[in-house]
Amino acid sequence: MSNKTLIDDALYNYLLSISLRESEILQKLRQETATHPMSQMQIAPDQGQFMALLVQLMGAKKALEIGVFTGYSSLCVALALPPDGQLIACDVSEEYTAIARRYWQMAGVADKIDLRLAPALDTLDQLLAEGQANQFDFAFIDADKSAYPQYYERTLQLVRPGGLIAIDNVLWSGRVADPQVQDNRTEGIRAFNQRLYQDQRINLSVLPLADGLTLALKRWPV
Repeated sequence: MSNKTLIDDALYNYLLSISLRESEILQKLRQETATHPMSQMQIAPDQGQFMALLVQLMGAKKALEIGVFTGYSSLCVALALPPDGQLIACDVSEEYTAIARRYWQMAGVADKIDLRLAPALDTLDQLLAEGQANQFDFAFIDADKSAYPQYYERTLQLVRPGGLIAIDNVLWSGRVADPQVQDNRTEGIRAFNQRLYQDQRINLSVLPLADGLTLALKRWPV
């Protein structure tokens, strides 16, 4: 996985120099995460800023995240939500999310984030059982890739018509475009990408941002 946009370093650094407005708290979290053994799971800063802009453009108030890690994407989204906004964040790691909680608290957004430490499918099923279908404005999926189809189907039920699902790592460091690469995870992402391409319930755009970001807008029923 790549945690920076896949263009050459000189152009990427220029892009950041004229676009990235990363707050001090986000910068500190990103720097701490860079020392983590699993730092490759960190999203790119330009991706975080882009998702925050989407949240603001939509006027989103209720958001969902599947896969928290150290909380950079959660923090980007929470900072972009209005004071009465809520983010339900799903993860299974107490260790990783302890870092996230610390930064959410420092940033003053901990009250906006409801962290659910449980298998994400269980949390999503619980939300559906509680009658929260069509209640979320924005969702971000960035967890175990083998479960992407299941996460997507449940999330599509949870977001409202006109709501947006963002899905990370869909270009998989370019391996999806290499026919010589046939491992299970790469094949799974290829199949998932094709599935969304054919899904008429959504409007679709796939961006070559960071490691590939799919945007799926839930259509209004006809």
